Amino acid sequence: MKITKDTVVSFHYRLWNSAEEPATELESSHGEQASLYLHGYGNILSSLEEAMLDHEAGDVFSVKLSPEKAYGLRRENWTQRVPIKHLLGNKKPKLGDIVHINTDQGQKQATVIKVGLKNVDIDANHPLAGKDIQFDIEILSVREATASEIDHGHAHGPGGHQH
Repeated sequence: MKITKDTVVSFHYRLWNSAEEPATELESSHGEQASLYLHGYGNILSSLEEAMLDHEAGDVFSVKLSPEKAYGLRRENWTQRVPIKHLLGNKKPKLGDIVHINTDQGQKQATVIKVGLKNVDIDANHPLAGKDIQFDIEILSVREATASEIDHGHAHGPGGHQH
């Protein structure tokens, strides 16, 4: 079965910073639970979702993405001072930590650039903003989505969203 709208895809990936020589592996799902998503519902990067279209179980391929197609360009001076109590989670962050904050657009990641007694300064750019990246993808399975998954707009089960 090919990947099309309303199919659930199980896949493994490796994410690389492709602008560096040699390329640096940033993240991998290998050795962990495979990722699972409902195709056509914006649950992964739109450019990655587009590259997945028409692939099928057993396919192995790479996708190189410019910052504009991945996590966007870096915005200079996109920093903010935030009370530590407003960070999600309950530990005091350290310099360089990735933290989660609630925004009008939902939960976002930010990087801690300064730690104070009651506040932290954060860089609100995505940690991969401004970077050329590459995904190495291995499609494990493709199946038709259930009516419930289509209703909810995401895959259910291990590697997807649990209810």
